[in-house]
Amino acid sequence: MPEPTRYGGRLEGKVAIVTGAGAEGEGIGIGRAIATVLAGEGARVCCADLDLARAQATAERIGRTGGAAFAVAGDVSQAGDCERLVAETVSRHGRLDVLVNNVGISPPTRLDSFDEALWSRVFDVNLKSAVLMSRYAVPAMTAGGGGAIINISSIAGMRAHGSLAYGASKAAMAQLSREIAAAYGRAGIRANTVAPGHVMTSHVEHLMAAEMRETRRKVGPLGIEGDAWDVAAAVTFLASDEARFITGVELPVDGGVTAIAPLAAHGLIMGG
Repeated sequence: MPEPTRYGGRLEGKVAIVTGAGAEGEGIGIGRAIATVLAGEGARVCCADLDLARAQATAERIGRTGGAAFAVAGDVSQAGDCERLVAETVSRHGRLDVLVNNVGISPPTRLDSFDEALWSRVFDVNLKSAVLMSRYAVPAMTAGGGGAIINISSIAGMRAHGSLAYGASKAAMAQLSREIAAAYGRAGIRANTVAPGHVMTSHVEHLMAAEMRETRRKVGPLGIEGDAWDVAAAVTFLASDEARFITGVELPVDGGVTAIAPLAAHGLIMGG
């Protein structure tokens, strides 16, 4: 995936945390793309990941292109780690302006094979992590006059995709954004949700058959394939002062898939 055009300086002087910022090898996942683009626009970025080596790889990649980033390991489903991530970022840079809650897992879950422990794990990683990170980020942002929280959800939280726990947890993230927006707007904090869908990442590329990939392309009104950089562009806009009057929204980044009806989608597939 080629890197996107850089506009330069939209986040100059801002400090950001991106959770789930690592990726395997040189691959481009959504977290790595977000961290890279935020840094490319001038932000100093904390690349947080459960796997320190993956986070370091992202920070080093950013450094090679002239950006500022550092890596921190942490399990963001644990309150102590979330508090530490925020504290270390503020200690290094004196402020926190942007939080991107990007961590997520999507094991298959169904009612007829319900596993309570797996359900809890999905909600801990996907939702509780965003709650905890926001819990510690909000005071730091308030102290600096405000900030932006962007929760990475999925169109699986807007339309049923056949994964019970994942879909429910991602739907809840959009409501979390709205609650934060309502409660902390007067403190200068904006909270929004980005919902990717039908996006190709290095991880998905290894899992998806070519035929399915082509079907996904055809079903979108634009007829093209999205990638992690498209998600990063949406996040960067919402993190920037250009979005100063936008809060509490859920923005699908899906090529229009959630905007059309099933029969229209069928027609697009048949028409190529």
